[in-house]
Amino acid sequence: MTSPQQTSPTSTFADILGHTIFVSRWLQAPLYLGLIIAQGVYVAQFGKELWHLVTHFNAMNEAQIMMLVLAMVDVVMIANLLIMVIIGGYETFVSKIRMDDHPDKPEWLSHVNPNVLNVNVRRTLTW
Repeated sequence: MTSPQQTSPTSTFADILGHTIFVSRWLQAPLYLGLIIAQGVYVAQFGKELWHLVTHFNAMNEAQIMMLVLAMVDVVMIANLLIMVIIGGYETFVSKIRMDDHPDKPEWLSHVNPNVLNVNVRRTLTW
């Protein structure tokens, strides 16, 4: 007959602390949800600028059109950055996104890690 293993208070505390730290990664989930809402705001901003371009292009000169189009490009680049941070950050730090068989799965998502995410974010910001 075997005796039950004795657990020291130190190992129990370490186990609880380790579990708490591991579970704390879920505190980031609301942050990613907030970024999704922020992306919705950027979509609305893009629509507003596109509507302004379409309805007022006759009254604009080339420089004004170019500035408006550049503002729209800026919105798209920020939206791309948000997608990289939301999907890559969630996948890397919170939980795996199970979409291995999804036909639209982005190629870069199959090799996401903190270093790749950092490089992609920096590359986007310096473009």
